[in-house]
Amino acid sequence: MTWTTFSVVMADHNGSNGKHKGHYKNGKALKLGVEVLLDDKKDLIEGKKVGLITNPTGVDKELNSIVDLLHKDEDVDLTALYGPEHGVRGSAQAGEYVEFYTDEQTGLPVYSLYGETRKPTPEMLEDIDVLMFDIQDVGTRFYTYIYTMAYAMEAAQENDIPFIVLDRPNPISGDTVEGPVLDMNYQSFVGNYPVPLRHGMTVGELALLFNEEYDIGADLEVVQMKGWKRKMDYDDTGLSFVAPSPNMPTVDTAYVYPGAALIEGTNVSEGRGTTRPFELIGAPFINSTELAAAMNANHLPGVMFRAASFTPSFSKHAGELSHGVQIHVTDRDEYKAVETGLTLVKTIHDLYPDDFAFRAENSSGISFFDYLIGNGWVRDAVENGRSVEDIQEEWEEDLEDFNDLREDYLLYK
Repeated sequence: MTWTTFSVVMADHNGSNGKHKGHYKNGKALKLGVEVLLDDKKDLIEGKKVGLITNPTGVDKELNSIVDLLHKDEDVDLTALYGPEHGVRGSAQAGEYVEFYTDEQTGLPVYSLYGETRKPTPEMLEDIDVLMFDIQDVGTRFYTYIYTMAYAMEAAQENDIPFIVLDRPNPISGDTVEGPVLDMNYQSFVGNYPVPLRHGMTVGELALLFNEEYDIGADLEVVQMKGWKRKMDYDDTGLSFVAPSPNMPTVDTAYVYPGAALIEGTNVSEGRGTTRPFELIGAPFINSTELAAAMNANHLPGVMFRAASFTPSFSKHAGELSHGVQIHVTDRDEYKAVETGLTLVKTIHDLYPDDFAFRAENSSGISFFDYLIGNGWVRDAVENGRSVEDIQEEWEEDLEDFNDLREDYLLYK
C-alpha cells in the first residue's frame, strides 16, 4: 500500500449500532455531508474558487441544490461545474455524449466528464482552488459516478488541487457485500477497480480506498455524514430520493440493480423504456408464466417473481411486446441481488438456449456481460451448465479478501 495525504472531517456519532432496517425514526438525526460542510466546515471552501462535480442528487435535506446554495453564498466563489454521465441537471440518457455548455440557472460553465474526456483536463481546472464532489451513488460497482470521482481525484492530484468528497448514504445499506471482485483484465468505465458488484460502502469510503490502495495520492478530504448507520437503507434516512439517473427512479430500482443489470449483457430487455427499469426483465421469446414459475422454484431469499408482459418504448426490443417477470423484493435484509440476477441469467439461458444470447464479443474476445460481472469465467460457467451455487463458491475467497481490506476504510463502524 502507498500512503498518501488525506483527512476525514468527522461528525459526531452516538456510537449505536442501530436496529434492523425499517425501524429508524425517519433518520431525524441524519446530516448529509453537504450540510456538515455548510454548517460546520465552510472554512474548507471560504474565499476559494470552487469547482463542483454534481448532478440533481446534490441536494440538502430540504431538496435545495448544492449548485444554487453555493452560487448564492457570498462567502463562496463557485466558478465551474462538472457533469458526470447524464449531466449536471440529469437530462441525458444512459451512454449519451454530453458536451460543454453554460448552466442556464447560474451562468456558470459546465464541463462534461462524459464527453470528449472523462477526466478533467488542466484547462478545465485553470480557475479552481479546490475541487468538490457531491453525487448520490447507488452501491454498485458498475455505476459510473464513482469512476468519475476517481478520475477527478487523479486530475486534482496532478494539478495540486485539494479534493473534497461530501459523503452521502449508500441507498441499499452499507452492511452487505456481494458478488465477484473485478478481475483487472476486465477493467472499464463500468468497473475500474477490484471491488465486488455490491460493495457496501459510501462514496466517501470508496474515495479513501481508491486514493490509498490504487496510488491516486490526492490531497483528499471526506466530509462525513452525521447520524448515518451501516444498516440504514435510503428509506430509513427520512430523505427524499432523487433519481441519480433516468433509469434509477426509486430505491427499489437500486436494490435490484446489482444483479438485474447483468441482463444488460444479454439480448434480454432489462426494462429500460418502461416505468420499472431493472425490475421488469423480458424478451419476445420468453414464456412469462414458465419463467416466473422456474424462478420462484429456486426459493431465493427475500424475493418473488410475477409473470409480466411489457413493451419497451426505447432500448432493447423497443416497440415489441416482451414477456418475462417483475422482480418483487419482499425482504431487503434477506435479498441477495447478485445471486438473484445471476440465477435469472442462467434460468433464461437454460430455458431458451436457441434464443438467448450474451452480447457479442469485441475484438479482444470480451462480451459486455464480462465487463459487468467483472471477469470472463462466469459467462463460460453459465454456458457450460455450472450451478449458481458453484459459481458463487469460486468467487468467495476474493470476496473475503476484499472484506478484510474494506474494513480499513469504513467511516461508520
